[in-house]
Amino acid sequence: MGASNIQARALQARALQAKGLRLTMAGWLGGLVILALCLGVTRPANAQGAVRSVHGDWQIRCDTPPGAQAEQCALIQSVVAEDRSNAGLTVIVLKTADQKSRLMRVVAPLGVLLPSGLGLKLDNQDVGRAGFVRCLPNGCVAEVVMDDKLLGQLKNAKTATFIIFETPEEGIGFPLSLNGLAEGYEKLP
Repeated sequence: MGASNIQARALQARALQAKGLRLTMAGWLGGLVILALCLGVTRPANAQGAVRSVHGDWQIRCDTPPGAQAEQCALIQSVVAEDRSNAGLTVIVLKTADQKSRLMRVVAPLGVLLPSGLGLKLDNQDVGRAGFVRCLPNGCVAEVVMDDKLLGQLKNAKTATFIIFETPEEGIGFPLSLNGLAEGYEKLP
């Protein structure tokens, strides 16, 4: 799968957003709550939401956003770059409130080079890049609609590396454990 497929899925995520399929007020607030949950994962004293279960190196965290009728859950893992302890990345896998789409949101630290996007390698094979869709006070968010092929690749791969860029020449790799992702995804409400 090449960069164009990842970019296509990122465009699908934006199209879903533009069509309003997941941007109901509760869905929007839920997305922000999930984002707050994941950002809190790297700082346990500030963590929000309940850890529902642990699957290998992944956690299912749930919370009810203000104004929402139902609890929203996400499969989350936070990592720190091996060579830079001050650079962290959080990966969030969730199903949209309408259960029609699966999203992967990756929160990268502020200061990333936005035009270069977020790269992904699985088992040292380049999968592609996704663009950043927005930056918040705590980081910049890349989002991809996960089709069956990408989900299968993630479930079956042994290693994943997310790559951000601070300069066009300097990429920072974040090795991510896929241990427990398949099991955790199956348990995700």
